[in-house]
Amino acid sequence: MPAAKSIRRAFLFLIVLLLIAGWLGWRQLQGPELPGYRLETRPLVQRVVASGEVDTQSLAQVGSEITGVIAARHVREGDAVKAGDLLLELRDDEQRARLREAEAALQQLIDSARPQAEATARETQHNLEQASRELKRRKALFDRKLLASEPLEQARRAELTARAVRDRARFAAAALAEGGSEERVQQQRLEAARAALAKTRVHAQVDGIVQTRDVEPGDLVQPGRTLLTIARSGSSEILLPLDEKNLAPVKLGQAAKVIADAYPERVLQARVSFIAPSVDTARGTIDVHLDLLEPADFLRQGMTVSVNIETGRREQALVLPNDALLARNGTRAQVLRINEGVVERVEVRLGLLGTALSEVIEGLTAGDLVLAAEAEAGQRVRVREQPMPHGIRD
Repeated sequence: MPAAKSIRRAFLFLIVLLLIAGWLGWRQLQGPELPGYRLETRPLVQRVVASGEVDTQSLAQVGSEITGVIAARHVREGDAVKAGDLLLELRDDEQRARLREAEAALQQLIDSARPQAEATARETQHNLEQASRELKRRKALFDRKLLASEPLEQARRAELTARAVRDRARFAAAALAEGGSEERVQQQRLEAARAALAKTRVHAQVDGIVQTRDVEPGDLVQPGRTLLTIARSGSSEILLPLDEKNLAPVKLGQAAKVIADAYPERVLQARVSFIAPSVDTARGTIDVHLDLLEPADFLRQGMTVSVNIETGRREQALVLPNDALLARNGTRAQVLRINEGVVERVEVRLGLLGTALSEVIEGLTAGDLVLAAEAEAGQRVRVREQPMPHGIRD
């Protein structure tokens, strides 16, 4: 009896071993388990991602119109200024002296020269009238044969002389009269003196932020020298030195998102506004400019930013993770598709190329299984399906 029990246990143990061996053999025939994906359709966005910097479209260079010595500086780098704000003052002793001289000359014309000219004009008019009466009297005596011709000629010459003197006095009085040529000349000299004095005050012509200053009190400055640089408000843009291999999908007007490294929580909307006509051969990059679509006062000149340009979008696309693509060459690639448990190498043509997913437009259909690992064509494998990565991340 004990022998029969031992035989039974041995038989059962053998059956178990045979089952295990059969299962292992079947698994071996099915091949190794490898990761893979099942193709599906979903929204897809193609993006170009790169790093850039904050730049300024408009830099106003501030200088002096006259030669002078700086007396005071009222701004420094980083200061916000409005149009009309006082930036610099030059020493103005000479200009003030000229202004006082011009004011005094105008006042002297009003208080002295003009009244004198008017008095002279009245006097010469009186003299002319008297000379005219004398000429008339002598002419009457001459007509009555009571006066010789010589005294008559003397009276006529005196009358002519008085008339000439009167005319000159009138011209002088007219020149010195209110609104006359002499007053206009003095007014122009006064305005020139005021303008020269005004040039000793350097004011901002635009709203913006002071970027650089190259002057201090005591410096001698001359026209043509840049003393301050102001970045015009609202003129900030993003300068993106893009690798030339990523240029093809980038077009004017494309939307982009900008994140400053210093402010990662603030996402700014932008748009491609300019693409340089030539490539920087030394770096292999091409400059792409983006206009910000909203105010961003926290940005500073030269600040580093990350840029994400949307270069294409599909609301529904047959997508495949990029790590499943082999032998990729432009829009051509190969994938390892599983057909009834057997690996086969398939040529595919790609459309949009996302950062994690790419669009397949030829070679595969929705529901196909493809490997995300190396395997030999014709090999039997088992697929461990992996979740698809996200194709859109706003």
